[in-house]
This record gives sequence, structure tokens and C-alpha cells, in this order.
Amino acid sequence: MELIATTQALAETCTRLAAQPFVTVDTEFMRETTYYPKLCLIQMAGPDGTACLVDPLAQGIDLQPFLDLMADESVVKVFHSARQDLEIIWLMGGLLPHPFFDTQVAAMVCGYGDSVSYEQLVNDVAKARIDKSSRFTDWSRRPLSEAQLAYALSDVTHLVTIYQVLAAELLRTDRGLWLDEEMAVLTSPETYRADPAFAWKRLSGRMRKPREIAVLMEVAGWREAEAQSRNVPRGRILKDEAVIDIATAAPRSVEALGRLRTIPAGFERSRTGGEILAAVERGFARDLSQIAIPERARTRGGNNGALVDLLKVLLKAVAEAEGVAPKIIATVDDLEALAEDGTDDLPVLQGWRRGLFGDKALALKAGRMALSVERGRVVVRDVPAP
Repeated sequence: MELIATTQALAETCTRLAAQPFVTVDTEFMRETTYYPKLCLIQMAGPDGTACLVDPLAQGIDLQPFLDLMADESVVKVFHSARQDLEIIWLMGGLLPHPFFDTQVAAMVCGYGDSVSYEQLVNDVAKARIDKSSRFTDWSRRPLSEAQLAYALSDVTHLVTIYQVLAAELLRTDRGLWLDEEMAVLTSPETYRADPAFAWKRLSGRMRKPREIAVLMEVAGWREAEAQSRNVPRGRILKDEAVIDIATAAPRSVEALGRLRTIPAGFERSRTGGEILAAVERGFARDLSQIAIPERARTRGGNNGALVDLLKVLLKAVAEAEGVAPKIIATVDDLEALAEDGTDDLPVLQGWRRGLFGDKALALKAGRMALSVERGRVVVRDVPAP
């Protein structure tokens, strides 16, 4: 088993794969010490038995034939849990594979549970087993052993069967459109553009004060830009808890910054400490009237905890009855928003989700539907009109 290490060999393999209706793809990468992932290996396979391993670290290799294959509209590109793979391809060539199929998302629609693992699908669908002894390989080291290469190749060879089975099931149940929304997110460039201006959103939690959010915007944005420019993980610049502490306490002096428990001793007097304080000042200079409190951070009106719990039970019951993962239908945020006001712009009240679950949730909320237990299972029942 050899790695493809030349541009010519890669081009020849990609030409063969481009003649197939679909190609399964996976990547191995390292990012423990970097902000951007370091691509170390590419695996591909086709239904005709073609399978290959590509060495992106080989001297002089040009990966353009691989990118051309990813952009080929005549070939479906199949991944499992594709987000990080797609991020790498986007960073490499500024493109996203299309047409595209994620077997993890498809498995959720086909009733295999939330975020089902590749190993589980190999066991359940391909009726095979994976040797996990090479699971924690440092893929940047060369040479790779035969066992490591075999493990890497199994990530795409079994995926051929998994794709064929899941695609047939989606066709049988007429649920192909259920995947569209999730696939659209994964194939949107906005998903992979790490703009420092939006870095604060992943840390906002339940902050309710505009001033805290204003400072968070500046500090998180500064950290993101610094991590990108130095190509190091965010935590190497400043840990998440420190960013949140700074946003909450809003220190405006060296002494105040040094008193925060998440700031290492002496850090406040460094160049970085000065840049943090400058970011805090930029936060104070923001117009608070322009700061929108994130939806998740808003205080929910009334006491909706019991109603949210009831909606969770309904969601699980519907998901079990329909053989679909609850996560693909609605999130906890969706249920909280539905319990609060139930506005029609919620995803759970759109399209197939409304027919499957949304209308039942509204009926339950309005007292027109009830939940009961029959033989150990939750049953949804209409409530007769008075």
C-alpha cells in the first residue's frame, strides 16, 4: 500500500474517479498546535473499487487535480461528518465540494440517532469492523506504517457501502429534501469564514448586558485576529474563560486586569495585556444602542421550564415514531423559543418539520393535544373539543 506522492499519479487517479457517479472522501489533519488545520493525508474511493491515499506533504505535489475533482458537478462527493474536511478544502482552494452528501446527517434522517459515529455505521450498515489501533496516529510523521495506511483507507472504502444503503433508504422514504437545510449550511462559505468580527458569538452564552457584549466583541475579535496571524490555537493567546472574565469584569487598568483569577501573574503588564486593555476600551467606545442581545441570552418570559420539558418528551416520541434523530427536527433553542412565543419564522415551524412536529407542538401548547403512556411508550393523543 503506497501513498500517491506525485502530481501525475494524483491526476491519473482523479481522472478515474471522475468517471464514477460518486467518490467517498476523508482527510487526516493535525491542528493541536495551529489555528489552521495542517492537511496530512487525503483518502478517496469509488464504487468501481478504485481507492487511494494521497500524501499532501510530498515534496512538489500539486493538489489541483483533487480540487478539480471536488468541483466536478458530475460526481457526488460523499463524506462522513464533513465539517472539518470541508473547512480544509475551502482553505486549500476557496471552493466547497458539490454535489455533496454527508452520511452522518443522512443517518440521522434514517433513524440511526444523533451524531452517529462512522464506526457505528460501519458495524450496522457495512457489517464490518474497524481496527482502531491507529486511531491516534500523528498523521504528519513519515513514514506511515501499513497498519496506519490500512486504517486511513478504511475510512473511505466502507463509506461506499454506507452511502449506497443510506441513499437508497432516503429514496424509499422520500426524505431526501429533509437533508437540504443541513447540507446547505455545510456547503455555505460563511460556515468556514472565521471573521474576527463574529468570534464573540460562540462565547456570548447568556450574557444579558449590552456593555458585557460590547467588550466581548472587541476582546474576542482581537484574540481571533491574533491567533490567525500567528497560526496558533485561540487558547494559546487567551483561554475562553479569560475572555469571558474580561468581558464581564471589563477591567480598565493594569491592576484591575491583574486581579482577574483567569489572568496569569504578570500577564497584565505584558504587551498582550496592553492590547487586551485597548480592546476593552474599544468595547466601552461602542454605541450600546447598536448592541443586540443574542436570542439565547434574552430572559425568557414567564415560567416555561415545564412546557419546554413537555415539548422535549413530544419531540422524542415523534422522533421514535418516525425513525429519525430528534436533533434533525429541533434543537433545545427551538423548543425554548416555541414555548415562549411560537412565531412562524422558527425553523421547526417551516416545511417538513412543521408537518412532522411543529403543528403537534403548537397543539400541545394550546391544550388541543395530550401525552399519555401506553405499554411503556409515550403516545400523542388529540384532546376532544369541550
